[in-house]
Amino acid sequence: MKNWLRRAPRPEPAPAAPPAAAAPHATASSAERVLRRLEWTVLRRLDGMLQGDYRTLMRGAGLDLADLREYQLHDDVRHIDWNVTARQNTPHVRVFTEDREMAAWFLLDLSPSVDFGSGEQRKRNVSAEFVAVLARMLTRHGNRVGAMLYGSGVDTVIPTRGGRRHVLHILHSMQERPVAGAEGGATRLRDLLDSAAGLMKRRSTVFVVSDFISEPGWERSLGLLAQRHEVVAVRVLDPLELQLPDLGLLTLRDAETGEQVLVDTHDPGFRRRFARIAAQRESELREALVRAGVDTLELSTDADLVDAMVRFTEMRKRRTRVSGGGLPAHLKQAA
Repeated sequence: MKNWLRRAPRPEPAPAAPPAAAAPHATASSAERVLRRLEWTVLRRLDGMLQGDYRTLMRGAGLDLADLREYQLHDDVRHIDWNVTARQNTPHVRVFTEDREMAAWFLLDLSPSVDFGSGEQRKRNVSAEFVAVLARMLTRHGNRVGAMLYGSGVDTVIPTRGGRRHVLHILHSMQERPVAGAEGGATRLRDLLDSAAGLMKRRSTVFVVSDFISEPGWERSLGLLAQRHEVVAVRVLDPLELQLPDLGLLTLRDAETGEQVLVDTHDPGFRRRFARIAAQRESELREALVRAGVDTLELSTDADLVDAMVRFTEMRKRRTRVSGGGLPAHLKQAA
């Protein structure tokens, strides 16, 4: 489904060119202001509401297999290695060591469609605020974060590091990018996912932050990435992408191809068709994410970031309890 939801730009007089030397400092100070605001308005609220449950956001990424030994009384049956047990005819358990410095990667879709927003917030702003908040939560507890940025292709890779300054570097890299034009064509999210799979050698927690308006083919790449890593799909969206209000005649522009179309939003039949197509895409997208085996967090431009993250954390906690069985699937079915 194309992203038609952008009005054709009105002609404006060319602005005076700003001083070239001041631009980097202005962007850096902007990143600092944004992060400081989020630390006061979002992180403090999350600290009180999550009460230490931040580790749920990186479930399953902090254990390394250290050894195998025979089962002993009081061992956790969930750690039994059933393949070795069958070969040796004696129960064996896996011994793990905890990797307290876990790595998280943000795969950031910054293609033209994320520059849309029907209200005060654009999808790009919501994406940046989510990354800043979560990266700061993780780095405060000794974890490392990195990022891969996609515009018309994968053009920036920021290696995993810790600390507040590194979070500022990621936020600055997102903010300093100019608004992308339509020259690059449609988004190919598959390119970002495949590049990440080739780059990340160790098991990590991966947050794919995108509106998932892309050419087909990314579904298989996402599923393959989820087989090796803990993957979370973070979908940014705007209410106007789901339902159009009655605004009369509008000229809409596809943000990624530059194609324009004149539509009559006063026509109830047109609005119903738009809503039906949007609902169909919603259903297909959610089914694709379920098939890929990833958790999903939806961030709307008109929603509260804190509430969304708290709901997501609760969902992850429930998933952890449900998936905490000790028997392999074929033995569960036989039991």
